Amino acid sequence: MKVGIINVTGYSGCELARILYRHPEVELASVTGRSAAGQKLGDVFPHLAALDLTITEQLDGNLDLAFSALPHKASAEAVIPALEQGLKVVDISADFRLKSADEYKEWYGVQHQDPNYLEEAVYGLTELHREEVKTARLVANPGCYPTSAILALAPVIEQSLIESDVIVDSKSGVSGGGRSLNMTNHFSEVNENVFAYALQGHRHLPEITQELSALTSDAPSITFLTHLIPMTRGILSSCYAKFKPSFLDNGTDPIQRIREIYEEYYADDPFVRVTSQPPQTKQTLGNNLCLIHPTVDLRTGRLIVISCLDNLVKGAAGQAVQNMNLMCGFPETESLEALAVYP
Repeated sequence: MKVGIINVTGYSGCELARILYRHPEVELASVTGRSAAGQKLGDVFPHLAALDLTITEQLDGNLDLAFSALPHKASAEAVIPALEQGLKVVDISADFRLKSADEYKEWYGVQHQDPNYLEEAVYGLTELHREEVKTARLVANPGCYPTSAILALAPVIEQSLIESDVIVDSKSGVSGGGRSLNMTNHFSEVNENVFAYALQGHRHLPEITQELSALTSDAPSITFLTHLIPMTRGILSSCYAKFKPSFLDNGTDPIQRIREIYEEYYADDPFVRVTSQPPQTKQTLGNNLCLIHPTVDLRTGRLIVISCLDNLVKGAAGQAVQNMNLMCGFPETESLEALAVYP
């Protein structure tokens, strides 16, 4: 099967190329990148020199599926023509994640190019939408923060074990902001520094709310805080909520019970691992796992869930390949079995 990557020159795009190189069922046949058009992929990224490709302005050849790693707005402009040409598409941008065109305009500041595609697109958090992904021609790959938050909270939201007031405190490495330079990702700004941003609402918040609200009749009220930390890759999310009294008062060990609930919920998901200790971002570096540690603060009756992942793999390119595998009938884990690079 022949695939292409739109915007291979960004972090998510070049990570896609790295993962697809190992895929036995896929030929990466075309890659684009306007700023590097005409250059060999191996000249721009020497670690990808084994892929003998030239970067072009537009996708070339007779492709079966395209990945778009463009930013929002620009991605929709490229994805819609690809769909009209009969290609399947996995879009890594935010352009097709939200079901409401009004909400998209509110959070991203532009009108959606064609709201009809918002209805068709399947939200590609595979663990929640596996069956829909299998038959989709357009998959909206989730954001990196939402992947960590939704997977951390889905079991307790779906089973109505917690009160509606939820706090998600997330910390991300610098690559989550993309490859384009701005003040916040200068070395001298990030090094030996940690800071919060988007306190009045991160663009990923409506995505988290949309997906968690779909699991329950009691929609959660989510406070979502984001922080930039001085490392290249990784997201660690700490999630907090009060349990409903019925969970704490049933006479069983709540810490053991909550772990069993999570283990059962994700028993058939190859890329979610429930851990006995709080996970660390280095434990996911370069692989497609989301590590989750649920526990109970016995003093306050609060749920605590720690989740972590590599923002460029499970938070972007790896999850995109996971979705492609399902869309095309390949084993879900194909080319995604790599272990984390540690330390």
